[in-house]
Amino acid sequence: MTASAGSSLRLAVVLSHPTQYYSPWFRWIRAHASLEFRVFYLWDFGVSKRHDPEFDKSFEWDVDLLSGYDSEFVPNASRKPGAEHFFGFNNPALTARIEKWRPDALLLFGYKWASHLRVISWARRRRIPILFRGDSHLIDRRSPRLHVRLALRSLFAKFAAFLYVGAANRDYFEAFGVPVRKLYLAPHSVDTALFERAGAEHRRAAEILRSQLGFLPTTRVVLFAGKFVAAKQPAKLLEAFLELNQAGTALVFVGDGPEGERLRALLSHRAGAAGDPPVKFLPFANQSEMPSRYLLADLFVLPSRGAYETWGLAVNEAMEMGVPCLVSDRVGCQRDLVTHGETGWVFDAEAPGALALALRAALADLEVPYRREEIRRAVADRIAHFGYGQTTDGLLAALAGLRA
Repeated sequence: MTASAGSSLRLAVVLSHPTQYYSPWFRWIRAHASLEFRVFYLWDFGVSKRHDPEFDKSFEWDVDLLSGYDSEFVPNASRKPGAEHFFGFNNPALTARIEKWRPDALLLFGYKWASHLRVISWARRRRIPILFRGDSHLIDRRSPRLHVRLALRSLFAKFAAFLYVGAANRDYFEAFGVPVRKLYLAPHSVDTALFERAGAEHRRAAEILRSQLGFLPTTRVVLFAGKFVAAKQPAKLLEAFLELNQAGTALVFVGDGPEGERLRALLSHRAGAAGDPPVKFLPFANQSEMPSRYLLADLFVLPSRGAYETWGLAVNEAMEMGVPCLVSDRVGCQRDLVTHGETGWVFDAEAPGALALALRAALADLEVPYRREEIRRAVADRIAHFGYGQTTDGLLAALAGLRA
């Protein structure tokens, strides 16, 4: 099925809040597929200035999140809105709003909150099929306890179809009894209109940044961008980078968060060490600024461990900009996007010294012109299969399956 295929079904989409990843996808669907849908948002985070505890700052996204598709905000009665607790999404009017719109199917993101369980029960009573999209995985996690497994099997049995984002997410659904016939690949993807590697404006901004940071044209730049939280292991990256101590190489951190003080303390402890390569910090960059940050880099690193990194959309963004990535084997997207020695490099998050060894190997490969070009071609070929067209194909195939 192609993204231009149509559907006569009316689809209600329930999503926590507008995001820089899903809003452009909804706009893309409206422009390229004859699907009638409306998004019901449960919170205005992202379009109103709010505090993000992991970035440790208040902000709103600086890209358009609401135009080009139909949506509405459903009032949230929670005293503390957000995903941190069960009643963080408590929208009493949600089912009435959806019922008034008269959908034929429902696409649900998430199930752990009051509004989600309420709408699941409502849809089941009215025999409205539910499609579910999530990106959870079981990497680096113990098998859930019996009561959790039974609860998830019971819940997932109520859904008509599942849009899985990649291999680890598919394994997760299958582990809880979802049959293959209900599984449709709708890969995680990002806005290629924004992340256009050839964009002259982005390149100029990257050149200015490079000059401001004091880098030579020949300086190889390793980049970490995102929330400075322990699960993403920015401190481990800093330690590995300083241990390598490679001339002509710099490390740039872009972002904010609670680990920021630790990073600066580690660096301060090394201050004045002979031959130490430069380490620079850039503040949190809003979405429109991120392309130029990726274009600074020869290598993007996401060293996350544990179950925290369900996918790692920053890897999509970096690859869209032509930047190869080094990731841990605990990052959800690794099996799909980063093949060791082919489209990037992978290290064992639990093995001592593995990050430093992988970083050394990556920088050595990138030093060799034919290897650098070989890897960058492979990156472009791989990421070409992770666009809004492929994501939409999965959604439309799932909707077509409801009528099969």
